[in-house]
Amino acid sequence: MMGNWWRVFGRERAAEPAATRPAAREPELPVETTLPHGMVSGDELAERFFRFILNQPVNAGDSANKPREQAVLQRLKDQCENGRFDVRSLPRMPTVLPQLMRAMKNDKLSGAQLADLIKRDPVLVGEVMRVTGSVTYRTAHPVGSLQHAVVLLGQIGLRHVVTSYVMKPILMASAGANGQIVGQRLWDHAERCAHAAVYLSKGQCDAFEAYLVALVGYSGLGAVARLLEKELQNAELPASSAAFIDGCVQLAADLTVQAGQHWDLPPPVQEALVEHREHGHAALMLPMSRVLYVSQRLAMNQLLAEQGLLDSEAGYSEDPVAAFPAQLLARCQQDLRRSFAPA
Repeated sequence: MMGNWWRVFGRERAAEPAATRPAAREPELPVETTLPHGMVSGDELAERFFRFILNQPVNAGDSANKPREQAVLQRLKDQCENGRFDVRSLPRMPTVLPQLMRAMKNDKLSGAQLADLIKRDPVLVGEVMRVTGSVTYRTAHPVGSLQHAVVLLGQIGLRHVVTSYVMKPILMASAGANGQIVGQRLWDHAERCAHAAVYLSKGQCDAFEAYLVALVGYSGLGAVARLLEKELQNAELPASSAAFIDGCVQLAADLTVQAGQHWDLPPPVQEALVEHREHGHAALMLPMSRVLYVSQRLAMNQLLAEQGLLDSEAGYSEDPVAAFPAQLLARCQQDLRRSFAPA
């Protein structure tokens, strides 16, 4: 049996691959100092983030080109609404993934049983062996088998390898120069969002499902960015209005739900994505939806601060729907700063 390491997701952060956890660490800060400096409203934070993702000026004023914006947005709606978007154009997840995700929630499964599942995907085998051969997992004796590698990784490491192997290529699959930029930015946010979701999931929802919904939460934005780039035919759209950005985000939320169905994600994950599409930040009822919403905002804050687009001491805590204590949000934000501090 896998033993005690197969318990609570989030308890074993040290098992994550070093490549995703920069070595540089900030000194421990008193919790009280992490939120009071220059609060940022949830709406302002989100608009800055979406502009950053879509390669727009973050501090743009009101657009002077609204007729063109409206025409472009209408053409995007014509391609996306009422089931007109071809979901088959989205990358597919490996067929072994749903089985593997279910298996990783069973604490009675042995390393040999997990290894048998992973063997069905040769690329995933290579990724598991590559990570366990890194300096982080190097042992006195070389890793001689896939089963040994699975046990060495532990629950957190294996889940991270599997989801990173699946989601990073999907988010990076955007075509063209702008698409590659969007894909990398989406992945950078997804990593931070997943980290925060695990942190906040305790007592709220299943930690692995929270990790997964955080990774896919903005996957529809990549599809919208690709459609937008194609629509503009490589011509730049001048700084866009908040209404245009919001329209793109709403389309992206619908495509994210379609993506979750296409990928056969666990029902609680799909339900949280649907609730986000239907309600945005208002009247969220599902605990996983609240975890996702707050994790997305904290990750936005972290990523924009890293990019110099937001005061690194800015805090985010104003949304009443969050229903999380301010001190917990502060600790989570502090943990993000430590875990993703620039090297």
